[in-house]
Amino acid sequence: MLCFVYKSPTKSDTYLYIKSKDDFSGVPESLRQILGKLEFVMEVDLAARDKLARLDAAQLRQLLEHQGYYLQLPPSTFFHQT
Repeated sequence: MLCFVYKSPTKSDTYLYIKSKDDFSGVPESLRQILGKLEFVMEVDLAARDKLARLDAAQLRQLLEHQGYYLQLPPSTFFHQT
């Protein structure tokens, strides 16, 4: 299964994964507006991978099949107070 990755020019370290290149029909309009004009980053063959940087490839396949997209947000920064 292939997926296509786009980055948001308005939200740092935010990426959108979709099933079909340039087909954003499964992504809610409100989310697309927040993300801005998405820029294509790469094509990923999920059948050839077990893990991605922040997500298991099997989980991503499942999300793409059921939800139609996956939004990768930047890692949270936690502050520890002493």
